[in-house]
Amino acid sequence: MSYLDQYAYGLWGRVLVNIVFLVGFTYYIFKPQAKREWRSMGAYAAFAVALFTEMYGFPLTIYFLTSVLGNNYPVLDPFTHVNGHLWVVLAGGSKVLFSIIHPLSNLIIMLGLLVIHMGWKGIHSGKGELVTTGIYKYIRHPQYTGFMLIITGFLIQWPTIITLIMAPILFIIYIRLAKKEEELMIKTFDEEYIKFKEEVPAFIPNRRIRLKDFFKRKSQQSIEE
Repeated sequence: MSYLDQYAYGLWGRVLVNIVFLVGFTYYIFKPQAKREWRSMGAYAAFAVALFTEMYGFPLTIYFLTSVLGNNYPVLDPFTHVNGHLWVVLAGGSKVLFSIIHPLSNLIIMLGLLVIHMGWKGIHSGKGELVTTGIYKYIRHPQYTGFMLIITGFLIQWPTIITLIMAPILFIIYIRLAKKEEELMIKTFDEEYIKFKEEVPAFIPNRRIRLKDFFKRKSQQSIEE
């Protein structure tokens, strides 16, 4: 029997390992220093705890849905690993859908981690100056964008009632933190930041990024360093 078809809960050691790994790795590439950065990191950590607790510990969402739907629940064995993926459940336990959703969500999560790292690197290499190059040429808040990408990736991979409630709350928190951050930036850089704000979107690029040119610039920056 494949591990995908086995009972996959009560694995509290795996819960702990995944929380420590994800939060620790994000901490390593994010390196929070300011108070607002620690707040965003804390909210993200809370999401990770809720996510992995249901993924490997106690499947609250599945218990709730099976109690409500009863015999109408789409799969016969809801407590296997593959049937913990609710999108797969909606497709009747399709392992084909599982093989698509899992790598797609992982790709989005890895992209989020990369965006966070690029944002942190840009800020801390700027040495207190306004950074408008690299990823900041396309978005003003790459670190918050990165967190939102990671959360979206996990919602695609393993949606639960709690994380579906937490996700929009976290997005609102990140948007508010970004606005507070911008108030400080305007006080610090005045017209320079106002112009930057007018030209560059906050979280989502509004123009197509040419990957060839982007990686060419990254290569040139590495050579200069």
